[in-house]
Amino acid sequence: MTDTQIANLLFSDYIKKYLPMTRKRRRKIEDTTYSGYEASVKSVVAPYFQKKKIKLKDLTAKDIQDFYDKQLERVKANTVIRYHAIIRLSLCYARKMGYIKVNPIEEVEKPEKNQFVGKFYTANELSRLIELTKGTKLEIPVIMGGFYGLRRSEIVGLRWSAFDFENNVFYINHTVTTPKIDGKVKIVAKDRAKTKSSLRALPLNEEIKSILLAHKQKQEEYRKKFKRSYNKEWLEYVLVDELGNLIMPNSITGTFKTFLRRNELREIRFHDLRHTCASLLLNKGKHEGITLKDIQVWLGHSDFSTTANTYSHLDATSKGFSL
Repeated sequence: MTDTQIANLLFSDYIKKYLPMTRKRRRKIEDTTYSGYEASVKSVVAPYFQKKKIKLKDLTAKDIQDFYDKQLERVKANTVIRYHAIIRLSLCYARKMGYIKVNPIEEVEKPEKNQFVGKFYTANELSRLIELTKGTKLEIPVIMGGFYGLRRSEIVGLRWSAFDFENNVFYINHTVTTPKIDGKVKIVAKDRAKTKSSLRALPLNEEIKSILLAHKQKQEEYRKKFKRSYNKEWLEYVLVDELGNLIMPNSITGTFKTFLRRNELREIRFHDLRHTCASLLLNKGKHEGITLKDIQVWLGHSDFSTTANTYSHLDATSKGFSL
């Protein structure tokens, strides 16, 4: 297509055509990021501008601002900021390639990021949750989320090689995510975490160590029992089912939600177990000198401001807990 033909495309068609170009940028983007761009474009951005019938060359700052204002009526600012990211990339590329003479995004006011306040369990609530999940597929995810504050991708990415049972320590050095790309779910397993700071070592609690060793032994029993039917692709991984299939991140989230309702527990997101861990550490810090800087390292935040902005407001009243 010529530059003129591209400029005359509807913006909705142009941004869909531009989407794959994000994967060819000099700075490579993660599959999870691309998956987010794709979802934003196909489900929200393109449908909105398709109805408006606005061509790329005719797109104005007001058109984009109206889009943001409309979306803010139904979603939070952080979601609109994600829409802004892919719209901005597409228009910067259009300006760079000469499809448009002026980039309208430069005159648009991006929404201010809203302060996120996560829910969290008290020490008693977390202890009860851990007790109820004993012997279930949620036992280890709940322990690793609530006690250690691991992200879902870090929990699914746990491998037996990361555990040093002799020295009672384990390492967060591998993640598993499942972005949806071109309508298909892709399993992305990689030997690195979200950021360099996410690569960390944590002490292994004796009781948790016993739970993990018992789980490891049960896995060996299942492997011997099911023999050829056992999936050997994920042998190194902690979170697999009876047939050796990797337990997917979304499966943990859905099962967790159902489990809370079935057991009449206060509903929180699975990720809120990470916030629970932080709140309990903060409260423990009142007595044992644990600082926000310590919590930053424990949770694997790359920037101290992330820890401070997210958790400094917490006024935890629990008195610490143990398994």
